[in-house]
Amino acid sequence: MSDEPDTLLEFPCDFDIKTFGRQGSDFEQTVFRLVKAHAPELEENDLRARESSGGKYLSVTVSIRARSKAQLDSIYKALTDSGAVLMSL
Repeated sequence: MSDEPDTLLEFPCDFDIKTFGRQGSDFEQTVFRLVKAHAPELEENDLRARESSGGKYLSVTVSIRARSKAQLDSIYKALTDSGAVLMSL
């Protein structure tokens, strides 16, 4: 069992992070760079992208092996602070 406070997750665990942004520019690469800074083992094939039906937005799901709640908090903060990410789940 994990010693992490305030979480139901047991670390390490597989964890998907879903982000949403505007189509175009380099949204996928931005998400990859932001997450990789906190999950160095991340590889390009750990990302899955899907375009919205209207083609205006892009969702990118990143699959990582989460080591701690602090790591996840850092990733979500980096994504939230990015002007490119509209929302992350």
